[in-house]
Amino acid sequence: MPIEYAILGLLSWRPMTGYDIKKMFAGSAAFYWSGNNNQIYTTLVRLHENELVTREVEIQEDSPSRKIYSITAKGRAELQKWLVTEPEPPQLKNPFLIQLAWADQLSPEELDALLEKYEVEIQMQLAMLQNQRQQQNIDPAGKVRDAYINASQARTPREAVLWTMIQENWISFYANELNWVRKLRQQLSIQGKRTERKMKEERRGKKMKEERS
Repeated sequence: MPIEYAILGLLSWRPMTGYDIKKMFAGSAAFYWSGNNNQIYTTLVRLHENELVTREVEIQEDSPSRKIYSITAKGRAELQKWLVTEPEPPQLKNPFLIQLAWADQLSPEELDALLEKYEVEIQMQLAMLQNQRQQQNIDPAGKVRDAYINASQARTPREAVLWTMIQENWISFYANELNWVRKLRQQLSIQGKRTERKMKEERRGKKMKEERS
């Protein structure tokens, strides 16, 4: 995902500071991005230089001044041009699968411990997303969490559907991943028991052969 367009999209929703944008990247599944925070600020500078966004400095008495960015008409046109480009297929980048590919070198106990840790991590991610959906991104004090795309803040009914289904996409991904790792652990357990039985039979056969000789 080009970070420029992700930022333009956020600013088409409402004006934001660089810190606001950073929170959105960190807190919303819709804006998965693996870059560093400095890229957000350098991209904002570049967008401003290209007249795709405006920048207003807000002076605060008890806090440092804030730079608030808003999208320009030129920025909206650039965003619109990108929105109609051909969509990219999803990219499966799961480092754990590479780790798992060579995990046969581990002992059964080590492998199961590895899978258990992964299962727990997936459970935590799934629970977080399900909680966000259940609470409609409202915190315990009744305030809308501003670090998430919230369907209740959508500008149109269609946008609300899009934002809701983006959240469902991520929930489905983690639910499927959880089912997969549990199935894997179950199959490894079955395979381990078969191997153990086979080894016992081989030892028993060897012992009987030795007794006859």
